[in-house]
Amino acid sequence: MRDLELTPRLRFLADRVPPGARLADVGTDHAYLPVWLRLHRRVVSAIACDLREGPLSRARETGQTWGVNGVEYRLGNGLEVVSPEEADTIVIAGMGGENIAAILSRAPWTAGGGHTLLLQPQSKAEVLRGFLAENGYVIRREALVEDRGTLYPVMEAGGGKMSLTLGQLYGGAALLHDPLGDRYIVERIIRLQIAVAGIDRSGGSREKGEALREIITALLFMREERRRAKSQ
Repeated sequence: MRDLELTPRLRFLADRVPPGARLADVGTDHAYLPVWLRLHRRVVSAIACDLREGPLSRARETGQTWGVNGVEYRLGNGLEVVSPEEADTIVIAGMGGENIAAILSRAPWTAGGGHTLLLQPQSKAEVLRGFLAENGYVIRREALVEDRGTLYPVMEAGGGKMSLTLGQLYGGAALLHDPLGDRYIVERIIRLQIAVAGIDRSGGSREKGEALREIITALLFMREERRRAKSQ
């Protein structure tokens, strides 16, 4: 029997779900992740949530195609359809960091310390890191995965306290020894430099340009930290 194949990004997330977990997958789309985890008996149960009926219908089809039970399919906004005691591991992936932060802000119980959060922002990762630091969460681990030429950060977070430097906000909270970390930082720097050049050409906000230059300087310092760490 052929196996359900996950993209590198989803497989990376699957490998970080604790064995025997009770999973909630928010924004599940096709439900490939929860179905794969149940298919391989990696989780005890799974709740697949989505905001729209179309993706949730596709999610049900995935479960039916693979003959998987133990997955519940729920229509709703974020974690509003999941109660705290139903899951110990929550995956929120495949959306912008601002959206992930908004979902968590509407479910403050996720900062209580009893849940493992696996978060994979597609964009605005710095917004998500900032939200976590300011709202009673700690990033326990962060790693990068490459999928179709794009780097994605994956954060394992939970309730706790942390403070982040400006460089960590934009370059990763815990990526000092990640093999893809230098590339990630360089890509951030290049994007910021392009933005600064655009501001300079258009005569835009001087304050915004200075703020972006400050971030670039912080990221360059992080690159130097990585270089020193590797040479030790």
